[in-house]
Amino acid sequence: MKKNISRIISLIVIDIAIVVFSFLFSNYLLSIKLDRSNLLFYVLCCVAESAIIIFAFSISRLYRSLLKYVSMIDLLKIMITIFANFVAGILFVLITDGAYLSLKFIVVNNVILAILLSFARFSIRLAIQVKNNDLFQKQPDNIHVMIVGAGDAGTMVARELINSEKVNKIPVCFIDDDEQKRQTSILGVPIVGGRDMIPEAVKKYDVKEIIVAIPSITRYETRQLLSICEKTNCQVDIIPGIYQLVNGTVSIRSIRHVEITDLLGRGEIKVNLDEIMGYIENRVVLITGGGGSIGSELSRQVAAHNPKRLIILDIYENNAYDIEQELKRNFPYLNLLVLIASIRDKNKLEDVFKKYKIDIVFNAAAHKHVPLMETSPNEAIKNNVFGTLNLAKLADEYKVKRFVQISTDKAVNPTNIMGASKRICEMIIQAIGRRSKNTEFVAVRFGNVLGSNGSVIPLFKKQIALGGPVTVTHREITRYFMTIPEAVTLILQAGAYAKGGEIYVLDMGEPVKIYDLAETLIRLSGFIPHKDIKIQVTGLRPGEKLYEERLMDEEGLKTTDNGLINIAKPIEFDEDKFFECLDRLCIEAYNESEGIKPIVKELVPTYKI
Repeated sequence: MKKNISRIISLIVIDIAIVVFSFLFSNYLLSIKLDRSNLLFYVLCCVAESAIIIFAFSISRLYRSLLKYVSMIDLLKIMITIFANFVAGILFVLITDGAYLSLKFIVVNNVILAILLSFARFSIRLAIQVKNNDLFQKQPDNIHVMIVGAGDAGTMVARELINSEKVNKIPVCFIDDDEQKRQTSILGVPIVGGRDMIPEAVKKYDVKEIIVAIPSITRYETRQLLSICEKTNCQVDIIPGIYQLVNGTVSIRSIRHVEITDLLGRGEIKVNLDEIMGYIENRVVLITGGGGSIGSELSRQVAAHNPKRLIILDIYENNAYDIEQELKRNFPYLNLLVLIASIRDKNKLEDVFKKYKIDIVFNAAAHKHVPLMETSPNEAIKNNVFGTLNLAKLADEYKVKRFVQISTDKAVNPTNIMGASKRICEMIIQAIGRRSKNTEFVAVRFGNVLGSNGSVIPLFKKQIALGGPVTVTHREITRYFMTIPEAVTLILQAGAYAKGGEIYVLDMGEPVKIYDLAETLIRLSGFIPHKDIKIQVTGLRPGEKLYEERLMDEEGLKTTDNGLINIAKPIEFDEDKFFECLDRLCIEAYNESEGIKPIVKELVPTYKI
């Protein structure tokens, strides 16, 4: 506070000095001599003019503007003040009929005032820019930055890089596809060409970092641009969305590193949730596994659409506590209940269904880590299969309206016990859904979820941050990827159209090679793969296969109105034999038998032991 008051007083003193100098210099230019007869009058004029300027600058908050960031708006405020002072001077001349001051004096005096007051404000900013440009010329440790996008966002980024004393980065060139901007410059930084010039400009200007400053860019365009940038071995950052540019919040702090979602190579699945979420409103919704990556996002979306009550059930209390606190903070009027329980515990589940009259169930509770389930197959069966069976039977018995089962593409022709357990869950949903007169059952099948707990991307980022190596199980391994919002969108839409044990499948585009993904992340982090950061191939883990499939051979697809969300036709099977086999599997699993895989194979003929 004291520092601000001192700064304001200093500015007022400078402005008074400029007023006095302007009067003296105007007299000198017009050859007007000062003597005892007119000295008091000129002193009073200086006081009056100083009062006008100080009052106007105070009203317009000019004294609170930081000189380091003075803008054209501040210049406009100065010009308005000068104009007001000029009008006051003209009125004085007219009233006194020019007896004391001439019109020429008023004009000269205000021109000098305008120049000096503007220079006083802009000189600090000019000095900083000159200093920083001088540092750029002389300091070899400054990081040379290329800015892609010579628009408003790019200009704002360049200005902050130039003005900031805390960032040792300096813009050296712009890239923009607009041919009319070629051979021009912004803030002294040249616009050297379109995106095809990126590799050449990186070498010419010794660029170490590339900032993509095109807030309105689409996901597809981003992928094309990044495919060029990743060949340069520069670190690539990207500014946030266009709404932050409009709000004026784009700054060095808001620039983020490129996320893997920028590299999906397809647009994100978009669904108008407001159109399909009517079935949630005023309903009692149960989300099992509600503290997990998918379950927590699902809870947020459901909470935002006015359920009668939201019940989150999870065995892991830390996750459940986190989502409970978040929802209480963001939705203070939400009727929320968080329960710590396992879906294996049928008695506990029955108590929940009996007490709370549940309308909709989303089952996101599952053991999902493939290698861990290979060493603990009985746990996968107990939790995934018989937990789902408990929920499905109770949903039918207590006349739940809709039941949505979360599945995975690993359920297709599974090579691991986790995938096989999920395929059995799909079959349970199909069988009970066909028999139920009360509940609409549906399963939702999708691929690897970016950013979920245990997914490969956070692991790669951590390994890169530690200097490597980045571990990949096989050079040819591929996976389908989707984002958490996409997964939740699919789940919610499936819930809206649930009918007869169907399986909803997301069109996730082309599968991605994990090895290529690792190389791309290393490049976009500013390192050279195999040189700065090694990639180590560790070999396939137990139960892991090279590629995932979305459909089994017998399944066909029916397209929904969305176009990117499809329905797989359920495969027919002998349901009586299926439930009889499930009974045997239950006995073996709970007896901790080591021979459950043949029974799983009997249930899922496509399972490869």
